[in-house]
Amino acid sequence: MCLRFALLFLIGSMLVADQPPPETILRQALAYHQAGDLEGAVRSYREFLQLRPEAAQIRSNLGASLVGLGRYDEAIKEYQQAVVRLPDNPGIRLNFALAYYKAGQVSQAMVELEQVVKRQPENLQAVLLLADCHLRRGENRAVIAALTPYERDSETNLGIAYLLGTALIRDHQVRQGQVLIDRILRAGDSAEGRLLLGTTKMMANDFAGARADLQKAVELKPNLPEAYSYYGLSLLQTGDSTGAAAAFRKALEQDPNDFQANLNLGALLRQEQEYPRSVIYLKRALQLRPSDAGVRYQIASVALATGQTEQARTDLESLVKDAPAFTEAHVTLATVYYRLKRKEDGDRERAIVQSLNAAEQAKQPGAKTP
Repeated sequence: MCLRFALLFLIGSMLVADQPPPETILRQALAYHQAGDLEGAVRSYREFLQLRPEAAQIRSNLGASLVGLGRYDEAIKEYQQAVVRLPDNPGIRLNFALAYYKAGQVSQAMVELEQVVKRQPENLQAVLLLADCHLRRGENRAVIAALTPYERDSETNLGIAYLLGTALIRDHQVRQGQVLIDRILRAGDSAEGRLLLGTTKMMANDFAGARADLQKAVELKPNLPEAYSYYGLSLLQTGDSTGAAAAFRKALEQDPNDFQANLNLGALLRQEQEYPRSVIYLKRALQLRPSDAGVRYQIASVALATGQTEQARTDLESLVKDAPAFTEAHVTLATVYYRLKRKEDGDRERAIVQSLNAAEQAKQPGAKTP
């Protein structure tokens, strides 16, 4: 028995002796990484970390390699360990944020980016990425507040011009946004410029003009974030619902967390009475923007169409409380009340609809004032 244990110990010692020293493994990992062999880098980084688990910077390198391979969940786990060991390292937090961002976990990315910007307010990469996260969440005012101090740099940094211009236009500050569009266009025809022009024309109800610009945007740069999403909207507004659905699907192939694509594809499927499929996209949109009135209305409409009348009532009552001027929601809520034999409540909602319609008509050009 003793001889057996002695042999096992000797074999184990020989295996350890044959293993390269940690420094050699690390040099090999770095060489793989620099050469673009990310699979080799991952293997060597992990081999090194088995011997030096406390090496937070190397764990961050491993995370970067995993991000390069599209293995975002694995990368996030490595960065979580690295941040615990080096909580004040902005570089690791920025890479951590990028992993979350590419995984579509925008809210988590923002938490890390805010930490980076707090420690390094001059870190323009972090500032721009945080602004882009706000833009994806529809928080245009936050983008404007973050990037207005950098507007003078937008002459040479078109990333600033694009993000700030987009936020201004979506916030209905078209004149200010047009200045930034012009800066982008002076640099030559580009997908970014076309996307901005298209969204500007959509806000002016020039849907045919928007469609032409947005089609050009996707031709110039098919992977430009939100390009296919807004192209789909322009197709929808010009009567091509089939083309719009295809564009929204294309947008979701590139980014499953595209809010507009999820919302509008879900709405189209609801209109086609494909309710189970519709709900999949609408719930994803709701996860992205839980307070969005349009998403909440679509989900309530699906509930009503599928016989979940009480659920529709609850959803719509909550919605009109938060968005009292949402006329369609009041119309649908009146329908729900009548189905539930609550005539008094239904009549009240109809009166609200009439009041809202009258107020809207009074705003129209040429409307008579009492």
